[in-house]
Amino acid sequence: MAMIDVSDKLANLAKKLSSSQATGKIIWRTVDIGNYLAVDKAVASVVQELVDIDILINNASVALGAPARFHELHIPDIMTMVNTNINGFMYVTYSVLNRSMLVRRPSNGTILNVTSITSLEVPRFQAKAVYHANKAFQEALTNALRNELSGTNIRILALRPGCVATNFHSLRVGHDREKYDQFFEGFEPLVSDDIAQATVYMLNQPLNVSVKAMDVVPSAQRSITVFDRKWNERNS
Repeated sequence: MAMIDVSDKLANLAKKLSSSQATGKIIWRTVDIGNYLAVDKAVASVVQELVDIDILINNASVALGAPARFHELHIPDIMTMVNTNINGFMYVTYSVLNRSMLVRRPSNGTILNVTSITSLEVPRFQAKAVYHANKAFQEALTNALRNELSGTNIRILALRPGCVATNFHSLRVGHDREKYDQFFEGFEPLVSDDIAQATVYMLNQPLNVSVKAMDVVPSAQRSITVFDRKWNERNS
């Protein structure tokens, strides 16, 4: 799958933020996170410009192949998912730790990994086998890193979203609007602002407090497989 060129979107976003009331320096980079050398080069340039990286949010993720089951997936799609969800996740974390968080004295920083509720519970949807396994890997590495970084002031946190109305789900249903609407029928999914607010809450805790993991789901999503599809009707 060819990389989507997001340079224009990032440039426009940076321009918008720069013209707002927000303070601070805004820089951006585009990089193939499945390429470690490219990732490390980008991180090094950011460190050179900013001096330190205090917070890393690992949010890149992709699910491909719907509605195919695991044995029906195309190998290139499997490779793209693994390269993004696992390799990219590790490469960025590894580079930020070694380029910034671990080399300062005292070692400090916060890494927030956006995983998924599917990381702990098997989803019922087809075409989620690889994605589910990738997210389970992210949870495992998150927990292992938290232990390995004992003796530093580096916090490792996990945010687990449920159903969020983004392009991610439109990709999962193959850009089929009818299927997309059916997927969210009867309840209101989260939006990006909900995830942003949860992220800010976790990051704003004092350094001696770690919200180690937080599940953020629509109230109607009772569990990963049970949707209360009368929620909107009862709460309108």
